[in-house]
Amino acid sequence: MANELHQLFDPASSTYTYVLASGPNRAAVVIDPVAEQIERDLEFLRERELALRYVIETHTHADHITSAGELARITGAFAAVPSGCGIAPAPVQLADGDALWFGMTNLKAIHTPGHTAGGMCYLWRDEHCVFTGDTLLIGGCGRTDLQSGDAGALYDSITQRLFTLPDDLRVYPAHDYHGRTSTTIGAERAGNPRLAGRSRDEFIALMNALNLPKPKLIDVAVPANRQLGQVPHGA
Repeated sequence: MANELHQLFDPASSTYTYVLASGPNRAAVVIDPVAEQIERDLEFLRERELALRYVIETHTHADHITSAGELARITGAFAAVPSGCGIAPAPVQLADGDALWFGMTNLKAIHTPGHTAGGMCYLWRDEHCVFTGDTLLIGGCGRTDLQSGDAGALYDSITQRLFTLPDDLRVYPAHDYHGRTSTTIGAERAGNPRLAGRSRDEFIALMNALNLPKPKLIDVAVPANRQLGQVPHGA
């Protein structure tokens, strides 16, 4: 049975959630779910008779609250997170190079710190694509001025880990704010405005000068997401 890739969208946070499925048992994973969309996601799984195995985070999000903990509780799936991102309740703590198997296929974890220290991208070799979280966006990249951000580390992650992948590899980011759905490694290497033609020092200077407003939900979202989306009492 062919693999499946479904891309869902949350308009409030411009977040892409991905549902992947494989094999005769319809084993599935969900990447970067959003709390406000949990009923949509559960219905999506039910309609397609998918058996959720893992709920996967790319990093600790600052702009929305995840539904990873609740999805795992309802479906019996395991929450899988980067080991360096401080999400202690997740039973699966992923290190660089780890593989998550579902059905007849797997995702390979690629540690890509910079946007946050524990950021991970997930390579799906069988479908020739990579899920890049906030590390690499379409014509951009994640900011580096929030929790554990490091512009130099992000430059290294993108240029040394992601830009060494094949040019035609399809890139699926965690966000897009302009209605675009995917890009390729080659397109971003050649034309990403923040990276193309810039030295490491130039990139760091650019990122340090962005002066972006703080995400509205950061003070609630980060503590909640470190608990797989459970908002602490009194927050």
